[in-house]
Amino acid sequence: MANPTHRHSRSRRDKRRANWKGEQPTLVACPDCKEMKVPHRACISCGTYNGKKILEVVSK
Repeated sequence: MANPTHRHSRSRRDKRRANWKGEQPTLVACPDCKEMKVPHRACISCGTYNGKKILEVVSK
């Protein structure tokens, strides 16, 4: 198997790693309870999706 014959510079290494950053999740307000939630998922605070009650939420 071939091995690298020349060392890569710091600049070349860092250019390769430039796209490793994390992303914040996209959040939208729930139309029923106004809590922030992930789009196209049921709301974890009120249990609704698309205007219908989907989940039974147990309060603490």
